[in-house]
Amino acid sequence: MAYFLIFVTAIFVNNIVLSQFLGICPFLGVSKKVETATGMGAAVAFVLTIATIVTYGIQKLVLEPFDLVYLQTIAFILVIAALVQMVEIVLKKVSPALYQALGVFLPLITTNCCILGVAILVANGTYATQGLEPSLLTGVIFAVSTAIGFALALVVFAGIREQLALMEIPKGMQGMSIALVTAGLLAMAFMGFSGVDNGLSKLFGL
Repeated sequence: MAYFLIFVTAIFVNNIVLSQFLGICPFLGVSKKVETATGMGAAVAFVLTIATIVTYGIQKLVLEPFDLVYLQTIAFILVIAALVQMVEIVLKKVSPALYQALGVFLPLITTNCCILGVAILVANGTYATQGLEPSLLTGVIFAVSTAIGFALALVVFAGIREQLALMEIPKGMQGMSIALVTAGLLAMAFMGFSGVDNGLSKLFGL
């Protein structure tokens, strides 16, 4: 049940985009169409999960034993960049249409602070474990949950923007202005989940 609590908390309560404001660049840039948002969400989920596993191993087997923790950020960025290149090559061969739709935002996954932030949180064991000891298993669950939360926020936001495109919006609010207002309202909506984690903890005695 503690694992389920991590899952719910990472998706709804501490959503990486709407609560912690990480990954804002792709959130605003690749959210004009639901199809593109879904593809980006899947790509980020894959890179985030694999990057978490690899960076955790590097942290525990290389950086900490050899007292090289000060190289953590650089090492993690290199790992993420390599994974993004792999995803880019696969997408270009498997789904050229999605590759073209993502455009410049696919390479930007390399500098997506969402991925780097989660990798660092898991490696340092500073993420919310709800009574569980930080480990690779809880880290992967946290990473997968965070990726789902990112994809959920991205797809919902894209759906809203598609509907807004069909409406008559005042000229001064068109484009990024209405997008930012909508993002703020969506973040406020997700604030409604605040306290769910504490309620579940008390309910199941965690």
